[in-house]
Amino acid sequence: MIALHDVVQYIAHMQAIFSLAPYARLMATKSNLRQLREVAGLSVRELARQISESPTNVSYWERSGQIPRSDVLLPIAKALGVTVHDLLGEPKPGRVVAPGGKLGQVFEQVGKLPRRQQQKVIEMAEGFLALHKNTSGKPA
Repeated sequence: MIALHDVVQYIAHMQAIFSLAPYARLMATKSNLRQLREVAGLSVRELARQISESPTNVSYWERSGQIPRSDVLLPIAKALGVTVHDLLGEPKPGRVVAPGGKLGQVFEQVGKLPRRQQQKVIEMAEGFLALHKNTSGKPA
């Protein structure tokens, strides 16, 4: 009888420690995931493909405001180019250095190229920005 009481206390204690209540408050805005996905320029289907989930799950998380499983939080954040804190709606602890979305994915791929090819990409981007600046009359 004493052992059973200890187990019940232990379970109650662990449930209090690992309660999802603080996290449910963080994803209270149902559109947080959707807004981040749209800013990243990804469709539901594309995000789902990148995190190896079904589009139905992504759509459910967006509509319901439910927190995605812990094993997909980091892949979602990486695909969107945000931190897990951003995904959950917590204040940013620091500045995100890399751009997110498709631009972040392209930069990640360029970063894997040899230095000489990276330099060519940089020159092409700088030329495009200079051309854009000259045609629009405004800085890029």
